[in-house]
Amino acid sequence: MNLHALRLFHVVAETGSVTRAAEILSISQPAITAQIKKFEQELSLPLLKPEGRGVALTDAGEHFAVLAARLFAVEQQIEQYAAEYRDGGRGRLRLAATYLPANFLIPSWIAKYKQRYEQVEMKINTTNSSDALKQLLGVEVDLAIYGGLPEEHPDSIYAEELFQDELWFVVAPSHSYANQEVTLEEMTRIPFVMREEGSSTRERLLSLCRTYNAPAPSISLTFNGLHEAIAAVVSGYGANFVSSLVVKEQVRRGELARVMVTGVQLTNTIAVCTRKNETLSASVSNFIQMIRQNPYEERGWAYRT
Repeated sequence: MNLHALRLFHVVAETGSVTRAAEILSISQPAITAQIKKFEQELSLPLLKPEGRGVALTDAGEHFAVLAARLFAVEQQIEQYAAEYRDGGRGRLRLAATYLPANFLIPSWIAKYKQRYEQVEMKINTTNSSDALKQLLGVEVDLAIYGGLPEEHPDSIYAEELFQDELWFVVAPSHSYANQEVTLEEMTRIPFVMREEGSSTRERLLSLCRTYNAPAPSISLTFNGLHEAIAAVVSGYGANFVSSLVVKEQVRRGELARVMVTGVQLTNTIAVCTRKNETLSASVSNFIQMIRQNPYEERGWAYRT
């Protein structure tokens, strides 16, 4: 079937005029008439008939006009979908993230992103940093976001630092160390409430003590969840070493207090990773651009760059 001729017929049927169709399509009236006549010959069906100075649809033409309208409506939908995918209005976004960004950054990022790109499908896997990069290399996800020490990665991965988040020592406001400056050795004399062995901040704390030749802290209470560990400190027991992203709001409200440790200032790197030399889809590019422009904004708190 000659789709070009069908399109000419469709415009004539929609407008009810060969003259108007010629103006819309920028084709001469004789050319439209000739192509439709040839189309009728191919079909062995008359689609148009003379009526006064113009034309009208035959019975067959009426049915063809309905079918043609459906066909070209689908064509418009296809073109619209293609434009939306090109612009990032539709598509799929799969990402892997470590605990810190997954719980304290990505929810607000997604809310802002989905307000603009509601039709984009999103899937988020929360995992550790090595597995996040493994998923990225395995093309299971489109990007990986991690928070912690800069992760070693193969040359095939591009890592872009978004910002650095400080690690804080925190205690209950009633603690004698609250809002004070102490030495690391003094800090390690009080009990710590931490996450389970293998958690990144717990390992950072132990490594910090080894680096400064300070006694290993007494981790007298261990939780599998970070929120539970923080809640114990808020209730008045021990200290925690934690990302400022996690506790800034509680410090602001006075539920927790910082302890400044002399000579110690550690940070977490928040970074987004993609595969090198690979063209990103529009939906992925839009997401990365959004978090680049405003990686962390919460109640006016600043972040370290």
